[in-house]
Amino acid sequence: MRFDIVTLFPDFFASPLSSGLLGKALAKEIAIVNLINPREFALDKHRRVDDEPYGGGVGMLIKPEPVFAAIESLPMLPRRQVIFMTPQGKPMNQSLLKELAVNYDQIVILCGHYEGVDERVLNLVDREVSLGDFVLTCGEIPALALLNGTIRLLPGTIGKEESLKAESFEAGLLDYPQYTRPFVFREWEVPKVLRSGNHAEIDRWRKEQQIERTRIRRPDLYQRWLEEENQGADAS
Repeated sequence: MRFDIVTLFPDFFASPLSSGLLGKALAKEIAIVNLINPREFALDKHRRVDDEPYGGGVGMLIKPEPVFAAIESLPMLPRRQVIFMTPQGKPMNQSLLKELAVNYDQIVILCGHYEGVDERVLNLVDREVSLGDFVLTCGEIPALALLNGTIRLLPGTIGKEESLKAESFEAGLLDYPQYTRPFVFREWEVPKVLRSGNHAEIDRWRKEQQIERTRIRRPDLYQRWLEEENQGADAS
């Protein structure tokens, strides 16, 4: 899978792209990441990519010319999606990451900066995506989150792909509590059921914990899960 990141700060990605599972996936060529700087396509000798907004206002906007030139310089694979990282976009979630990992061969990620981009740039964009209802200094941070979350779903990135099926959000619920040695740490003990060897009881306990944890921590997800469970029961 190919990722093209359109960014004014390509150095931002140097360490994350060489670390951990992401670095290993790129080394194995499970994915390819290409960094492209719009500044290289600026039209003036100072390589200027921003300008004042028409109508006044604070801050600067990224100009359309260098962004168009940068994206149009890229090869176009048959299944391509151009994504703009912006607080105005649809919130990033696990369903989106799965869709990108399964349905596309090329993801072009445009990182915003300053006060955003000239509105005409959106003519290049297929989808606007947000990391959440807050504002960051740059689009590189959410772009890295999308990159990481998508690549980890590609076959071969995670050693035990079964572990992906038991993660938070995969079944519409948060993950269950997990423990390792020692059995007792200070005054806290590992739940007895996890040491019972009864896998049916362990599975039941884990599902109960997922439901209860989601109900308490994320009532919005819990309500959605209840509705989907009720719909499934009605359909059967």
